[in-house]
Amino acid sequence: MEDDLVRRIASHPKYHELRAKRTGYGWWLTLAMMVVYYGFIVLVAFNKEFLSQRLGSGVMTVGIPIGFGVIVFTIIITTIYVKRANGEFDDLVEAIKKGVLK
Repeated sequence: MEDDLVRRIASHPKYHELRAKRTGYGWWLTLAMMVVYYGFIVLVAFNKEFLSQRLGSGVMTVGIPIGFGVIVFTIIITTIYVKRANGEFDDLVEAIKKGVLK
C-alpha cells in the first residue's frame, strides 16, 4: 500500500511542480543569505578600518549596525520563506493530496 502511495505521489505533476518551485526558491534564498553573510565576513577580514569607525561621539562603530543588519536580514528572508510555504507550497500539497487520495 505504501509503495503504491509513494509511486502515485512521485508521478503526480503537482508534486514535480512543488519540488521545482521549493528547490529553486530555497537556492535563491540561500544564495542571498550567503552573499550577505560572507560579504560581512569579507568586510571584517579586509576593511577593519571602515567597520571600526565610530558613529557619533559614543562607543558604537559602523560594524555594530551592519552586523545587526545581517541578523535582521536572516529574520526577513525566513519570514518570506514561511509566508510562501504557508501559501503557495501548502496549496500545492493540498492539490497533491486530493489527486493522490481519490
